[in-house]
Amino acid sequence: MKLDKIIAVRTTKTVYRDNNLAIKVFNEDYSKADILNEALNQARVEETSLNIPKILEVTKIENKWAIVSEFIEGKTLAQIMEEDKSRFDEYLERFVDIQMEMHKHQVPLLNKLKDKMNRKISESSLDATTRYDLHTRLESMPKGTKLCHGDFNPSNIIITKDNVSYIIDWSHATMGNASADVARTYLLFWLNGDIDGAEKYLNLFCKKSDTAKQYVQKWIPIVAASQSVKGKPEEREFLLHWVNVVEYQ
Repeated sequence: MKLDKIIAVRTTKTVYRDNNLAIKVFNEDYSKADILNEALNQARVEETSLNIPKILEVTKIENKWAIVSEFIEGKTLAQIMEEDKSRFDEYLERFVDIQMEMHKHQVPLLNKLKDKMNRKISESSLDATTRYDLHTRLESMPKGTKLCHGDFNPSNIIITKDNVSYIIDWSHATMGNASADVARTYLLFWLNGDIDGAEKYLNLFCKKSDTAKQYVQKWIPIVAASQSVKGKPEEREFLLHWVNVVEYQ
């Protein structure tokens, strides 16, 4: 495998292309357990009818773990939205349709979303009283049994030249309540600085799925707290702001 064509760089990993292969190489200090879990998540989601790149190999390259999968030729939906802003609403509708289609699937062997969130809240820097309140609120929410992506945003959708949509990056996949997944996407729009897009997205999803907006909003402080454990300091500060938002207008 050749590692001379970089297609994405992240804090803890670099993704290369070698012909029809996408090779995600992790930093040496990245958790082996997390890498293997990511590969396992993707392999389990492959068993659905969703369009996702297939895992081909988990290996080591120069003492670094790597996940090798199919390379999907195309543009991300985020790129397409940026290139043709006049059709933002149209692309957003497609984005919501893809997410709703994903939520129709069940992958019982994935980690449970509520278990993961409880663990993350316990690991957070929040004070004991706030953690207790969040754990209590989380326990009161319905579990759900739907496939949740955990990082569903337009940059994780690839549209091929044949107009086929592929969902990539399944490292955070769980089985749980779809509205928690929607709350996460809403926060991702905010983190990207697109507040108008966040509101449009939430309104559109709730309308198309016949979900009460208030129900999704109840998940936002819980999701924000669980996401605050990882990521950049400035993102953590933003997410912790949402933890204190109890009621919405």
